[in-house]
Amino acid sequence: MEKYVLKNITRPDTQLIEEFKQLDVSTVYEAQGKIGLMNYHLKPILDNTLICGPAVTAVCHAGDNLMIHAAIEVCKPGDVLVITTVGEGVAGMIGELIVTALIKRGVQGVIIDSGIRDVAQIRDLGFPIWTKAVFSQGTTKSKGGWVNAPTVCGGVSVEPGDLIMADDDGVVVVKKGDLQFALESSKQRLKKEEGTKEKIARGEISLDFYNLRPTLEKEQVVYYEDETELNKGKA
Repeated sequence: MEKYVLKNITRPDTQLIEEFKQLDVSTVYEAQGKIGLMNYHLKPILDNTLICGPAVTAVCHAGDNLMIHAAIEVCKPGDVLVITTVGEGVAGMIGELIVTALIKRGVQGVIIDSGIRDVAQIRDLGFPIWTKAVFSQGTTKSKGGWVNAPTVCGGVSVEPGDLIMADDDGVVVVKKGDLQFALESSKQRLKKEEGTKEKIARGEISLDFYNLRPTLEKEQVVYYEDETELNKGKA
């Protein structure tokens, strides 16, 4: 398979991205049909942080970060760099120096299905990364791969220009062709949640406003008034 760097990609409209930034990962994931959520092993190194922007992908060989260096050149302000590997790997693929270069390019953050190092320094820089490992093991820079090729990160298909959103709850991918649907569905979900909050504030309980009592009955869940009655029921 030909190895390549695709310099220019189609990115979502800036205004659309700004609207997504008013949302959160869980809302978008649920609203678009419970799809696009990356594996839970991708953890943020910074708390209370949200990033939202177009994916630039770097597909490297495990333990080799050559294509990350190639990706830096094609990143634009607001991008999210998504790094994956051919073969399983947890080596420290990026550290303080690469992050400093990404900040200079205006990159919002990184999603990496491998490892990172220099975590203390990266935290001091305030740069958001979601990673599956922190490991000091170094890498080579000798194996060609791909920049802006379709890939799979955290178990989810990612194409260059797809929208990546990440926060404390994880990472979600919104496909380029689904952006408007996901945005409108997310807004409707938030509106519905506001109604639910009003019900809770009035003292209503979820068993009733979600109509869950029939499900309890169907599952033969028995209610007892107290322990005495419970013990009689067990006798």
